Amino acid sequence: MPHFDSAGVDIAYFDAGAGNPVLLIHGFASTKEINWVGPSWTKTLLDAGYRVIGFDHRGHGVSQKLYDPALYHTRHMAEDARRLIAHLGIERADVIGYSMGARVGAQMALLFPDAVRSLIMGGLGIHLVDGVGLPQSIAEALEAPSLNDVVDPMGRMFRSFAESNKADLAALAACIRGSRQVLTREEVARIFQPVLVAVGTRDQVAGDARALVDLLPDGTLLDIPNRDHNPAVGDKVFKEGALAFLKRRP
Repeated sequence: MPHFDSAGVDIAYFDAGAGNPVLLIHGFASTKEINWVGPSWTKTLLDAGYRVIGFDHRGHGVSQKLYDPALYHTRHMAEDARRLIAHLGIERADVIGYSMGARVGAQMALLFPDAVRSLIMGGLGIHLVDGVGLPQSIAEALEAPSLNDVVDPMGRMFRSFAESNKADLAALAACIRGSRQVLTREEVARIFQPVLVAVGTRDQVAGDARALVDLLPDGTLLDIPNRDHNPAVGDKVFKEGALAFLKRRP
């Protein structure tokens, strides 16, 4: 598996296929394989003729683990994404991010507009602006002595998920404490690229998707029927909607 140096942080990635590049940015406590390979996103995009690039966030998967929350500011993670496509000789890419990855993608579109051709934000609605999505109590769950010591249902879910992936719990706790930035409404209004906002209709984490679309200059809503936050990732409606969006964007 290839790695590259992102201003001193070792980042693991994959790069497959040819055609227009699509950069995949995974969510909190996940990895490039869990978020994108397992649910067949990579196959779907490769079969459609795209070049597909994914990476493990700092602190996740087989990328370098960091333990200072300040190093997980979403700006730093957006810089990792930008440096990766530059490392690969790509000037701009379509970007698909899920949950925390969508937050990073929005930062990337704002900070490096020439690098983002279009943006698909999955699992993130108005909480990009007026909330931070996952509660900070998840960090406490990750730092608890054991899963049996975690009472909060969402904390138990993420602790169990992280343990099953053999993740570094301390690094993830630092990440959730450090990556809680929101954008202002004025900043969202400066994201000029075509944006698809795809959220499950049962998602209790993302916030209202329509409210975010209404703030975007070129936003499109995609409801993922009867899906909660995590199951929406691999939903057929999400994939088909994303392919249709990529096909019609300029």
